[in-house]
Amino acid sequence: MTIAMQAATATDTITVRIKGMRCEECAHKVNTVLHKVNGVKGIDYNLERRTAAIAYDKTLTCRDTIEARLAATGRYKASPYSKDEVIRRGMGLRMDDMHCQKCADRITKRLEQIEGVDSVAPKVDKQYVFVRYDANRTTKDIIRLALTELGFTPVNYYTGNEIGFAYFQIPEEAVNEETIETAIVLDGVDDANVNKKRKSLAITYFKNETSTEKLQEQLKAEGIDAALPPAHECKEEKQQ
Repeated sequence: MTIAMQAATATDTITVRIKGMRCEECAHKVNTVLHKVNGVKGIDYNLERRTAAIAYDKTLTCRDTIEARLAATGRYKASPYSKDEVIRRGMGLRMDDMHCQKCADRITKRLEQIEGVDSVAPKVDKQYVFVRYDANRTTKDIIRLALTELGFTPVNYYTGNEIGFAYFQIPEEAVNEETIETAIVLDGVDDANVNKKRKSLAITYFKNETSTEKLQEQLKAEGIDAALPPAHECKEEKQQ
């Protein structure tokens, strides 16, 4: 017990901003660098905030040594992190079930209620919304969940002719995390999401690797009866 208490006392944690750490590959590189520092015991990353919480043994290393090792990389220099600072991030979300201005207005109203959301810019003609937010006060997952609960099926949106979007109707029993996991590992898929209210499956994919037709075939081969929806008649628009 005494040894365990001494080990706990010797452990400290620092959280730093690493502005050059923008993706999983970057985090992997940072992880490789930090684990070469004798005494580093564990690292918890937050890519939205671009922070790393680094646990280390104070008897073997110190904050200065850790920060010096990161500075030596050139790209992954550490800087102080504060929970009070504003960390602005932006995200685009495609929603094939956003059909009219009334849909867009409902989306805007809901997202503006989330603490940390700074601005909401829906584009009805392209069926996407751009959201700017403070990553110290909210997250992508919170924003996506709010839209899903509102009855939409958000997936990652990117500009470019190489990006495609697929939208399927699926059986109620297939509206679950397992379907998302099945879709996300298919070749060419970047993102996938389901919606219980719509009984829908939305996918963002790379056109040079797959297509809507191919995805539909693969999903059916996996036991998911994915069907293209009929032409939409927007009841909300008619009510305006």
